[in-house]
Amino acid sequence: MLAVMHMVGGKAPKSDLAGIPKLLDAAGILDLPSAKVVVLDGVALSPSQPRRVEGHTLRTLWGELAWQLGGADAYAALAEADATGTNPGKDRLADLICRAGPCVILIDELVAYIRQFEEGKSLSGGSYDSNLTFVQALTEALKAAPQAVLLASLPESEREAGSARGVAALHALEHYFARIQAIWKPVSTEESFEIVRRRLFTEIREQDARDAVCRAFADWYVKHADDLPGETQEGRYYERLRSAYPIHPEVFERLYQDWSALPNFQRTRGVLKLMAKVIHRLWQSDNKDLMILPSSLPLYDAEVNAELTSNLPAGWDPVLSRDVDGENSEPAGLETIEARFGSVQACRRITRSIFLGSVPVSGNEMARGVETERLILSCVQPGQAPHVFRDALSRLKTRLTFLTEGNNRWWLDVKPNLRREMEDRKRRFKDPEVFDEVADVLRKVLGGGAISNHHIFTPAADIPDDWELRLVALAPNTGWTRGAGPNPARDAAAAILRDRGGQPRVKQNRLLFLAADADQVSHLKDTVRALLAWRSIEADLNETRIVLDNIQVQHVRQSKEQTRDTVSRLVRDTYKWLVAPTQTVSRKDGAVGDIEWEAQVLNPATVGLGKEIERVLAENEWVIAQWAPVNLHYLLKTWFWKDGAEDVKALDVWQKSSSYLYLPRLRNSNVMTSAIAAGASSRDFFGLASGKESDRYLGFTFGQATSPFMDVALLIEPGKAAAY
Repeated sequence: MLAVMHMVGGKAPKSDLAGIPKLLDAAGILDLPSAKVVVLDGVALSPSQPRRVEGHTLRTLWGELAWQLGGADAYAALAEADATGTNPGKDRLADLICRAGPCVILIDELVAYIRQFEEGKSLSGGSYDSNLTFVQALTEALKAAPQAVLLASLPESEREAGSARGVAALHALEHYFARIQAIWKPVSTEESFEIVRRRLFTEIREQDARDAVCRAFADWYVKHADDLPGETQEGRYYERLRSAYPIHPEVFERLYQDWSALPNFQRTRGVLKLMAKVIHRLWQSDNKDLMILPSSLPLYDAEVNAELTSNLPAGWDPVLSRDVDGENSEPAGLETIEARFGSVQACRRITRSIFLGSVPVSGNEMARGVETERLILSCVQPGQAPHVFRDALSRLKTRLTFLTEGNNRWWLDVKPNLRREMEDRKRRFKDPEVFDEVADVLRKVLGGGAISNHHIFTPAADIPDDWELRLVALAPNTGWTRGAGPNPARDAAAAILRDRGGQPRVKQNRLLFLAADADQVSHLKDTVRALLAWRSIEADLNETRIVLDNIQVQHVRQSKEQTRDTVSRLVRDTYKWLVAPTQTVSRKDGAVGDIEWEAQVLNPATVGLGKEIERVLAENEWVIAQWAPVNLHYLLKTWFWKDGAEDVKALDVWQKSSSYLYLPRLRNSNVMTSAIAAGASSRDFFGLASGKESDRYLGFTFGQATSPFMDVALLIEPGKAAAY
């Protein structure tokens, strides 16, 4: 109606009216036609307070109509009907309009005017029935006036009509207009884009800059097609971006598709009012977004916040302040902790987008909320990686109280999600229960590999002191720390190596240790508690101790499975230190040094932690699975054939290698047996005997292949064997 008033009012040149020159060209005319314009505003006019103009008293709508059409002369024709508040009839109205033509009659807020009349009572403006009869007569009169046009607006819903009398008036008016009306509504969201943009922005002067921005968005969407909705891959999406610029089309989609369904939210006026406040706040804060995205909405601003929540049921204020936006919100806190999120405000942008798509209007829980791909579309700008927003969404899922996810859709609700219940239950589980769960996971991932004896969080007294190679997994609270300073894992391993329940441990070279990374223990314990909490909720659900809806049931089971998978991964990531005790020998005087602790990082990505441990042991020669005879010869020469000794029992060599940390750590006694057998046929390494009586060797061989029994075998120094 504003556009028509300016177009035919004759006061504005056509060059000032956007789009009008094209219409004139299409119509084949050179200039705008002009017409008399009548404006009847149902809010400005009062049924009980007549308006005095140039000595005349205008009481009714038809009196006002006559005066605006032709002044005193035209009013004289309807003066009696205006004074009595009765309908002047369609013929008189048609004659009046034809004589004043061409004319345009604009009527706004007609229902707001008529609903003020009480049935059975008359005011200076007439009565309820006389006004409805006037509207009927006016619409009929327009048929006989070819040079007249009537434009009237009616509320879109009964809620906007107000009281019961307003609703009744709306229905009656819809009936009268329906017989001759030509309804106009925006036929597409794109037309709505244009309405809002023209009302909120001046004309775009730098169109090349607009096109460059829109092209950058469109190209970025094509590059990341797997993360975004399919419509962004169509060529026409670039045109949608251009038509909506500088507001992103997704903002309009959410407002027109979702928010417009709310009873209190007006489709055009509500969008205009909201976006005016949004744009003003973004301008004040010097926002640098390339377009105004759903994630750009400054929900931390009190006015923008109030504009949105005023259309929602009670209870949304804590949702916004805690889970969506603001300096003290959970998303803002997470961005402070993780710089990669904070650099692009990934968490707050995600939660703003979720909120905009969380309007509680759908009765179908399975179709509620916003899809993950659409959330990414609401956030990402050219140059930003979609996976950062996906990661932020995953982190928020485990931290927010009012966020719910189901069927790849996300929404916020005033009802707390099950996360709060889970967080409350986490406090029930103490370290012993947490450690039991970690131990169970470790047993599963340690299968295979060179070491078959695993002792997971086992007290020192219960770890055997024998010839078997053993891997001791230290408790999570005794984590390994890098560098100098306190090292709980080293201290715990040293205590086990030193003592076995009050007895000194002899076979120290049979123990290796697996330790948690001290920096990751806290996260592991917290995640295990979450798993135990989800299990307890599921158990209560199965026992009908709690009742949940289908979405919540699915959420519980999905959360349990996802948390279980996370725990398995975290156990691998946390227990990544393989630790071996060792001692070095001084080359100068042969003195044995203090116990030292060597640590190697395991690769958590390797399939099978046991196999990864075997690889690290072999590469660092911490455990010897195959031993060359020359290495055995060197060991014997260094430690056993000295100070007059010319032979040594093989069993004694094996047992000492199992006890002393400066000797090689063999996988088992078979390794030594194989080395002896491999070297028996050569005279370079050692001679062999099965025993010795005085100076005589029993079963002596030298340079002959044999398979000795290690329990009785004597290893003789090669020079002595040759002389013998």
